[in-house]
Amino acid sequence: MSDSARREPPGGSDVCSAKHAGWLATPLRRLVSDPKRILRGLVAEGDHALDLGCGPGFFTLPMAEMVGAAGTVTAVDLQAEMLEMLKKRAERRGLAARIRLQRCAADSIGEIEAADFALAFHMVHEVPDVARFMSEVAASLKTGARLLLVEPKGHVSPDAFEQTEALAVAAGMMPVSRPSIRFSLSVLFERV
Repeated sequence: MSDSARREPPGGSDVCSAKHAGWLATPLRRLVSDPKRILRGLVAEGDHALDLGCGPGFFTLPMAEMVGAAGTVTAVDLQAEMLEMLKKRAERRGLAARIRLQRCAADSIGEIEAADFALAFHMVHEVPDVARFMSEVAASLKTGARLLLVEPKGHVSPDAFEQTEALAVAAGMMPVSRPSIRFSLSVLFERV
């Protein structure tokens, strides 16, 4: 049996519970994964951006600031509790008008307006069907739009990450760079 035949497919079904959402938005996390540093040059004023697996909005809120009043961010999550936390945080910061909350199903992100940029940060390993997910993400991006895919080192093996990349390429995305993000495996794709 070949190595590729023995490989475990990427993805899974263990979703980070909303009960543990507090640590997803702490100032300490910002020291390790500063959203504005990570997203610099990827999100611009007036853009429509996607935050896939947004949780309580650690990246959504900075993205909403970056797109400005003329832009929007669609925040997609499986858990209504995460979206409710994000809604409250966005209202407190005066950013709710720029953010569209979208609850997805376990097997589909749903219909999304064509986007200029998408972020999948430390979440693809939780998706049960990565091939379908990548196809849906690619379909939601404008031609030339970018997807930043980031997975946690140690939790996701290089082999599983490579398989995820291959699925993104098969869905119509081309790798353009490998940004350095602490404790993570990452690749920036462009929709072709």
